[in-house]
Amino acid sequence: MEGLKILTLMLEARLEVYKFIDSQYKPMPKKADGSFDEYAKGLGNNDIDALRHAYVSGRYTMEFGEETADILGRLNEFKNFNFGTKEVPSENMDLWNNAVERLYGRKAKTGKELFEFLLKALKAGELIIDLKDKRKYKGEKNIKRIPKSFVIKIKETKTGANIEFFDVRKKVLMTKENFISAIKQGKYPGYAVRKHQSGEFPYSTRDRFSFNNLG
Repeated sequence: MEGLKILTLMLEARLEVYKFIDSQYKPMPKKADGSFDEYAKGLGNNDIDALRHAYVSGRYTMEFGEETADILGRLNEFKNFNFGTKEVPSENMDLWNNAVERLYGRKAKTGKELFEFLLKALKAGELIIDLKDKRKYKGEKNIKRIPKSFVIKIKETKTGANIEFFDVRKKVLMTKENFISAIKQGKYPGYAVRKHQSGEFPYSTRDRFSFNNLG
């Protein structure tokens, strides 16, 4: 299932951006074995941090679209998708930078091109690289309240039909057929199945949630 990449892309993208930073921007700290030390002192809440967040968001946009990348970016503000309501100082910076690179993620064809866009954005002052920056992210922020069942679409056909889904809490990938079957078995309260001339399609009945991307 192509959607498996939703579970691996973050680590892949982080390694990619560290390589780009090291070769095209400034040397990255390394461990004794030569691998990048992403937890080294001085890599948080600065230009490197901004580049990392922005690049990962851009790569998710390239793979899954802006809407899904936005939802996953906001979820990532809570470690391992543990949901909470307390805003941390770096959240505004991270969400701002994620949003900037989603715009470039729509244009980029490769990771290399994405990073080139990102460097230009950094040099033009589009990214926030200091917690003292007064600019405020105006888009959707914390996901403070979610249903027990939380499913997002991660793949659709060229005509816009949703065909692959991700259970955020369980971290389980589902085909359309799998999801429909689970809904009919009562495993996903708040979701239903809509019949159409071309077949059956799952949808969310919780339209009051702004992060719902199932219609």
